Amino acid sequence: MTESSPPGDGVTIEVRGLRKQYRSVTAVDDLSFTVEPGMVTGFVGPNGAGKSTTMRIILGLDAADGGTALIGGRPYRTLPRPLRTVGALLDAAAVHPGRSARNHLLWLARSNAIPRRRVEEVLDLAGLASVAKRTVGGFSLGMRQRLGIAAALLGDPAVVIFDEPINGLDLEGIQWIRGLLRSLAADGRAVLISSHLMSELQDTADHLLVIGRGRLLADTSVRALVATASGDRVTVRTTMRAEAMTVLSDVGATVAVTDGETVTVTGLPAERVIELLTRNGVTFTGVAAHRASLEEAYMELTRDAVEFGAATTREGRDAR
Repeated sequence: MTESSPPGDGVTIEVRGLRKQYRSVTAVDDLSFTVEPGMVTGFVGPNGAGKSTTMRIILGLDAADGGTALIGGRPYRTLPRPLRTVGALLDAAAVHPGRSARNHLLWLARSNAIPRRRVEEVLDLAGLASVAKRTVGGFSLGMRQRLGIAAALLGDPAVVIFDEPINGLDLEGIQWIRGLLRSLAADGRAVLISSHLMSELQDTADHLLVIGRGRLLADTSVRALVATASGDRVTVRTTMRAEAMTVLSDVGATVAVTDGETVTVTGLPAERVIELLTRNGVTFTGVAAHRASLEEAYMELTRDAVEFGAATTREGRDAR
C-alpha cells in the first residue's frame, strides 16, 4: 500500500484557532491543540463541550467557521486515499444493515484501493472472522463496535480517531480495545479517543485534552493532571489524633479529621509529616500521600464548564 501513511512516520492532527457556531450557540471557540504520534490522547469534556463537533470538523464532515484542522499538514478532504492516512469510528450504527460484515469492509477497501487480503486481516483482528458472512442488521452493539474498529483500521492508518470506543463491548472486548490502543500508539500512530469513562482513560491514555464550552481547559499528560489534583494532601492514621493535630498545625499545616483515627494534612509533604510526628513522640500506623483519581482531577477541572447538570439533593431541586 504505497500511497498510505505507514505507522511511525510522524503524522499529527493539528487544530489551530478552530471556531464553529450553530446559530446562537458557540460549539467550538478558538480551539487549538496537536495530537502527537506515538501516544494515546484522550479527548474529554462535559456533554455539549464541543468534542463531537471538533472530531467531525477534523474528518471533514462539518465545515469550520474559522481556523484549521489538518491531518499530516492537510485537510481531510484533500487526502487522495483518506482511509490510508486516518481511520475513524464515530458511530457504529452507520452501516447498511443488509450488508454482511465482509461486504461492508470490501466496499470500503475498494473505495480506497486497499487489497482484499486486508479485509480478512482486520476481520480477524476484531474477532469477527467467524461472523463475517452475517448481515450487520443482526449484530449486537458490541459486534457493530468491533466492525467499526475493523473499518477504521482497514487502511493501516497513521492516525486513528475513536469516539467512545468501548461502547457496547463486554469485559473481554474492553480488555481487547485497551491492548489495541496501546499497540497502535506503540507503532507510532497518533491515537485520539473521546470517552466519558475516566477510569478507562486513566488505564489507557498518555495525554489528555480537556475542553469545556468549546474552549481548551487543559492540554497535559495524565500523570501531570493527576499530580496537580492530588496536591500536597497526606493522610495520617494514628490513635494519638489530638496530639498529631497539634504538632502538625503548629508548623502551619491545615489538619482535618477524616474519622476516629485518621486526619488529612494539607501543606506538608509526607516525609515532613513523618519527621514531625516521630520527633514529637506521636505514634502512627500509616502515612500516605493522597493520589487523586483521574475522575477527581477531571471533575475539579470541568466544574465550571458543565453545560447540563442535575440537582442531587432536595435543596438543589428547590433552588432551581
